[in-house]
Amino acid sequence: MEEKKYIKGNFKRSIFSSEKGYVIGVFKIKETNIETLNIYIGKTITFTGYFHELNEDDTYFFYGEESEHPKYGLQFQVTEYEKVKPEDKDGIVEFLASDLFKGVGEKLAIKIVETLGEQTLDRILEDPTCLTLVPKLSDKKATQIYETLTKYEESHKTIVYLTELGFSMKDALLIYNKYKGNTIPMVEHNVYLLIDDIEEITFSKVDDIAHKLNMLEDDESRVKACILYCMKELSFRNGDTYLEEREIYQTTLNFLRIDLEENLFLEYLNELVIEEKLVKEEDFYYLKDMYDSEQQILKKFQILNRKPDDCYKKLEEKLQELEEASGIVYNEKQKEAIRKALTKNLLIITGGPGTGKTTIIKAIVELYKRLRNLDDDSLNKELALLAPTGRASKRMSEATLFPATTIHRFLKWNKENNRFGIDEYNKDNSRLIIIDEVSMIDLSLFDHLLKGLTDHIKLILVGDYNQLPSVGPGELLKDFTLSGVIETVHLDLLYRQDENSYITTLAGEIKDNDVSNTFRETRSDYTFLECSSNYIRENLKHLCKRITEKGYDYKRVQVMAPMYAGVNGIDNLNKELQDVFNPKDESKREIKVGDIIFRENDKVLELVNMPEENIFNGDIGIITRIMYANTSKSGKNEIYVDYDGNVVKYIPKDFNKIKHGFIISIHKSQGSEFEIVVMPVSSSYKRMLYRKLIYTGVTRAKRKLILLGEPDAFLYSVAHEAERERKSNLCKKLKETLHKIEETGEDNIV
Repeated sequence: MEEKKYIKGNFKRSIFSSEKGYVIGVFKIKETNIETLNIYIGKTITFTGYFHELNEDDTYFFYGEESEHPKYGLQFQVTEYEKVKPEDKDGIVEFLASDLFKGVGEKLAIKIVETLGEQTLDRILEDPTCLTLVPKLSDKKATQIYETLTKYEESHKTIVYLTELGFSMKDALLIYNKYKGNTIPMVEHNVYLLIDDIEEITFSKVDDIAHKLNMLEDDESRVKACILYCMKELSFRNGDTYLEEREIYQTTLNFLRIDLEENLFLEYLNELVIEEKLVKEEDFYYLKDMYDSEQQILKKFQILNRKPDDCYKKLEEKLQELEEASGIVYNEKQKEAIRKALTKNLLIITGGPGTGKTTIIKAIVELYKRLRNLDDDSLNKELALLAPTGRASKRMSEATLFPATTIHRFLKWNKENNRFGIDEYNKDNSRLIIIDEVSMIDLSLFDHLLKGLTDHIKLILVGDYNQLPSVGPGELLKDFTLSGVIETVHLDLLYRQDENSYITTLAGEIKDNDVSNTFRETRSDYTFLECSSNYIRENLKHLCKRITEKGYDYKRVQVMAPMYAGVNGIDNLNKELQDVFNPKDESKREIKVGDIIFRENDKVLELVNMPEENIFNGDIGIITRIMYANTSKSGKNEIYVDYDGNVVKYIPKDFNKIKHGFIISIHKSQGSEFEIVVMPVSSSYKRMLYRKLIYTGVTRAKRKLILLGEPDAFLYSVAHEAERERKSNLCKKLKETLHKIEETGEDNIV
């Protein structure tokens, strides 16, 4: 077996520590088996990792890997650690006289060691009565020494036990900090209880470990934990907020692969309701947190709907002044949206592409500022512009000339502990909240947002529910709009560049499932290039080459497709388009990662949220520089990506966070707009072709849309509603709740 990499030495001090046990600190190396760190023997190095506790000047073995942090230089990333008990008399004296043992000074420590010898610590742990041999040592002090030493040993042994079972160091610390001395009995009694008590511990982790603890496959604890796990999987896979008994039963059976009588299953299901882990409403079962999220939304909307409208005497006068100052004449629908945004406390503004949603947001911001006579600083305190993605918030900011941000950033999301700094206990004080691309927001995130807002707000929701729904459960904008009880303005007048433009018309026809035969005709902003599936790859390369020859680089052009796999899939076409948009050149450095070659000037897509770097899933950047390991400070390959002026450094462990972005999925494009959109439409994508997907792709195009492929495949996608209806009762509950308020005037309906 390969020897684990380690550094041995002393913990000196902490630079940063979190509630979860994550520590950045300084460590003095006495010994190491890592050749590159030999120069640090006798010197200090920065380390990171998860720890139960670290005592200054204690000796430790840290196991892990050296790494180069983009900002902080060389570090040692600790994956495991163990304390080294002092072995010689001087070391034991120093240990007993440390701050760990309150009230034991150097003189008393020397007496204890002189009496009990070099095996002092082991003797105390085996038989604490040996301390009675130490002259003038009181029983109380002896008990304190034994208890401190036992606790010192217990924490380490427990964490070692958990890591040997298969828990990570991070999870082991979470578990130990929850149960302390009861950890081992708790784990051995019912390891599945960890899922209830510790959010970060998942069923999958625990189920693997349960086998090592010889738990029976049909154990009640396992079956009930599996029911909850399957419900979560179903909800997130299908976007449903409630589930029905039969589908829960079948999914649980398929996962467990055991004989489970339906009557016994129902008994377990009802026990979960009694334990308040599930909520049963009529014949529907909700995960408790989803049910609570719906109730919170209903409660907040109830409060906002009951508040009286604001009234501005000079609203019409100021609106006219704004039209004159901006040189824009708003149509009646747009004026209605602007007026209601400033007077109502809860408003939805919806409409397809080209109907002026962004223009309206800008007008609302400017008019709010004028009516309330605010300077920029005051406006900044009262207004929050939000969107679910980085690119959508950037578009919002560019249109309004006012700072916009992602919802996660606004709520001060902490990636490490998955907590929000803005919540029901620490609310934001903004008074006007405008949220764009609401169709992308799931139930949980919207609930967290509302918790972080006071009741003294005006909430404006902007979006188009005909686009793809959120990745997570719920279909909020659709439920809000179709409920008919929330004030809604439908923008319907299209603003075209010229009489020959077609993108917005086509989008409307797709939405209504009524595409005219003219979709094959070329317009100023639209082209359909017909070809069979077998020729899409070559024709796409030829088309993109022509586009670049006309002076459009790949920063202005976005190719998108429905699927990753296959000859015409995203993964394969990205390799082909790299040769077109950014061909191999001796002047460009490149790195091979698996079967992918990253090259300087490549277009790449970010795949995860990295709030500490201010980049988020779906952001698109350009590789500006590649550094090879033999020339980089870290001694590793490095990729530098520029996201609109924000340069982020990636090292090998981060390379899986990016992929080529010459062609991206339509899902990843949501919330973005591109000058030119090229979209292959092929029967080879058939299982992924449906109306909302094709509508979303078409509406990403700002100036030019080029469809490439088979007209029949395009028409199939428009006619096909493969997307199943998401299970949600929120629309119905909104009708019942808000109608009841209007009819009865009752408070506390929720």
